Amino acid sequence: MGNWDWQVFCKDTIDGEVRPSCFGEGGDITYLDWMLSAWGWTLSVALLALVVALAVGSLMGILRTVPDKRLAFLGNAWTELFRNIPLLVQIFLWYHVIPGLVPVLKGVPSFVLVVLGLGFFTSARIAEQVKAGIQALPKGQRYAGLAMGLTLPQTYRFVLLPMAFRIVIPPLTSESMNIIKNSSVAFAVSIAELTMFAMQAQEETSRGIEVYLAVSALYFISAFAINRFMLVVEDRVRVPGMVGGK
Repeated sequence: MGNWDWQVFCKDTIDGEVRPSCFGEGGDITYLDWMLSAWGWTLSVALLALVVALAVGSLMGILRTVPDKRLAFLGNAWTELFRNIPLLVQIFLWYHVIPGLVPVLKGVPSFVLVVLGLGFFTSARIAEQVKAGIQALPKGQRYAGLAMGLTLPQTYRFVLLPMAFRIVIPPLTSESMNIIKNSSVAFAVSIAELTMFAMQAQEETSRGIEVYLAVSALYFISAFAINRFMLVVEDRVRVPGMVGGK
């Protein structure tokens, strides 16, 4: 197309020569090799951060609905703290500030700090959704569980949460897609993910159109794959009789 040069991805990152297979050999690295490696870093950051976000966010969302005011305050404080500070600022705090306050974190790789920062940021949003899912259930379900002799934790585990998580799958799908896009902040602390690749490759090759279109396509493919997967999960666990149920 026009003056576009898609062979830029087949060029060696050192000497700029085009490699016939578009993949480096004998230790050589092409821009395609580099981009695929960066894609791997993006997916690693996003998926690990999602695991952290789901675990912590679910816990905090549950705490926000329990009768104990101290636990509810803890859940609310966590949510308000992490959702009201911009994500990029939180990443810088984790990288530059928190290791100085908590010496044990000084030797922790920046990859882990980014996963924690992105995971905790997203956990605040998931906590809000889990809370909404639990509160959307009729109060009688909680009372019925307690009346049957279940403890409060058992009532949450066996009665409330199985229904609440089904309700919140659509917003969880959006958060799962967002975490792929938000992982781009990792470039700020020198994680070699897609956004950093795009910035450096564009500077080295002066082929910004090709580079950014390719990177955008990989972000789209990643988010779209998660969307399709979550739709399958939603269809399989959908509650009959509820809105959209069968």
